[in-house]
Amino acid sequence: MTARDDLEAVQDVVGAALASLEASRRRIDDLNVYPVPDGDTGTNLAMTVRAVAQAVEESQASDRRSLARDVARGALMGARGNSGVILSQIVRGAADVLAQSANGIDPALAAQALRGASDAAYRAVRRPVEGTMLSVIRELAEEAEARSSDPAPLGDLLVELVRRGEEAVARTPEQLDVLREAGVVDAGGAGLLELVRGVASAVSGEPVPEAMPEEGPLSVEAIHQELSRYRYCTVFLVEGENLDRERLESELELLGDSLLVVGDQSALKVHVHTDDPGAALSLGTAAGTIDRVEIADMHRQTERREQRLLAAVPDLSHEPSRTGVVSVVAGEGNRRLFESLAEGLGPIRVVEGGQTMNPSTADLLAAIEELEAEEAIVLPNNSNVLLAAEQAALHSSRPVVVVPSDSIPAGLAAMVAFDGSRDAAANAAEMRQAVATVATGEVAIASRDVRLNGVPIRKGEWVGLAGGEPVAGGPEFDEVAAAVVEKLLTANGEPRELLTLLTGADEPELSGLLSRLAAAHPELSVDVQAGGQPHYPLLLSAE
Repeated sequence: MTARDDLEAVQDVVGAALASLEASRRRIDDLNVYPVPDGDTGTNLAMTVRAVAQAVEESQASDRRSLARDVARGALMGARGNSGVILSQIVRGAADVLAQSANGIDPALAAQALRGASDAAYRAVRRPVEGTMLSVIRELAEEAEARSSDPAPLGDLLVELVRRGEEAVARTPEQLDVLREAGVVDAGGAGLLELVRGVASAVSGEPVPEAMPEEGPLSVEAIHQELSRYRYCTVFLVEGENLDRERLESELELLGDSLLVVGDQSALKVHVHTDDPGAALSLGTAAGTIDRVEIADMHRQTERREQRLLAAVPDLSHEPSRTGVVSVVAGEGNRRLFESLAEGLGPIRVVEGGQTMNPSTADLLAAIEELEAEEAIVLPNNSNVLLAAEQAALHSSRPVVVVPSDSIPAGLAAMVAFDGSRDAAANAAEMRQAVATVATGEVAIASRDVRLNGVPIRKGEWVGLAGGEPVAGGPEFDEVAAAVVEKLLTANGEPRELLTLLTGADEPELSGLLSRLAAAHPELSVDVQAGGQPHYPLLLSAE
């Protein structure tokens, strides 16, 4: 096979795996009770595979070895959460084996690749636990090895692996007490199975299967899970030379649990659950240069998962929704945040738009009319969208109230106060109050030389705004962003305990800023989310 043939084959396989995962993402999120019930395993696996797809799309590999290296690095760099980091090692283990052969992949080579994947996954976990995706990848390797001499086509083998994977996933509650008590299978194992199902479809020529049918609402035991011992899921990349993985791992182990440190001497991906993300980042900074920082509040994620799942339990669900939300949002990550805040509380329609891409009155009116609710709230999330939102409200066939949120962080604050069982007027009152109590800011790149509020800003330099007003400008991101944070933390003289950072499509390097905040404000909780919005590398809010 030529390098082009290999690249096209990998693109097909990765695309099918991603499609299969995406189709079951929400179901897998809902299964997630181990190691913590934060309801994000399906999402993390899908985003990790999405990073592999992007790496393959951008690959300039001229041979199989360099293509395998691009695939493995894409998985490592894009790994999200505990499950995503383990998946990155499964990908690396398989890629290392496949890179050694210049011929096609037959059942024997597939068995070697799966064994390499299983071994790499087990090595990555400091204390392997059976009943997880580790068990599933091991059983897949065992099945492939048992069939390695079978002359049947590779597609046939993969179909048999799906069957063995289904059996392995079904057995996970027998291997792990927390799963048996909750009455669910392991979410990571279920996600790995869907990935293999997609690969089997691509290789055998069958269409990607639809998501498995829901088996009905989860049990109350599966919904109500204890909060994680530690609060923050902290993930970051360390790059440098001669990185000492074992030393960094031993230092990080003192800070929390669910620790994974994987990679090589030039790049290490870290995942740890801790109450002190700043300390973890400081250890990473001492070892090398940190990047791709993600900090998620697992307690908040667990509460959102519980709210979403309770809506599906007949005796515990909310009253039928009276009010829904139409929200104008830019960025795929931000879209998911808005949708997750509405889950279990009421319907939401997200209209793409924001700075330089304002939706029309017709766009907003169509979204309002599509809501499965008697009344509607509209969150414009940009001052330029406010007039169109008000016009849409005037022409709607149902009662509509516009809450004048002027930024995505303000809209997210409003969503925290949303309850679809109340009417639009009552919701609007609570949501306006929530918007009034949050301080918001942005960090962007100046498009021209300007002097605003006495702040000199040059074209191409960073500019920081708080409450829409320029507060800092200059060539150093950390300096500008820190000035915005300080302004937000002292806004209106109210104490602020939570800082949320939404990174844009052009993600800034946050390690310096986060280290500075950890030193200056050790009591401050910082939540970092990948928003994906254009134009603003960083959006901030303080509550």
